[in-house]
Amino acid sequence: DITTLLNNADAYQVLMDHLEDRYKETELDYIVGLDARGFIFGAALADRLKIGFVPVRKKGKLPGATICEKYELEYGFDEVEIHLDAFPSLNEGQNARVLIIDDLIATGGTATAASKLVLDAKATLVEICFIMNLKFLKGDEKLEKFAPVYSVLDI
Repeated sequence: DITTLLNNADAYQVLMDHLEDRYKETELDYIVGLDARGFIFGAALADRLKIGFVPVRKKGKLPGATICEKYELEYGFDEVEIHLDAFPSLNEGQNARVLIIDDLIATGGTATAASKLVLDAKATLVEICFIMNLKFLKGDEKLEKFAPVYSVLDI
């Protein structure tokens, strides 16, 4: 639960300062936030880094043309989407450099689907970041095939 972090201005500031310090020299073009708590950290970090923010949302929530990825849950399946034109090319032949962020990684299903979407949209996935990582579920290990994984707190 991240609500105690969010309603403590000092703690949230420390976290956002840490993330800004970690990524300010990374030459990112976009932050991708996962629906919905990833929006809280992703939009704030994108603002601090003065780069674009791109939401990955549950199916049917984004207007316009999207690409979709299905993923497995413990009790079935779900789908997430990203805009087809989420990462406009910076220069001819150059892909946008992207960081994915979310509050928590458990089994890694949503983040795996989001990673596939970022790559399908022809962007370069630089890293996948989580505030908390439930290590015993090994979701981070599944994501390593897409990009390095960073977590602020491993549990």
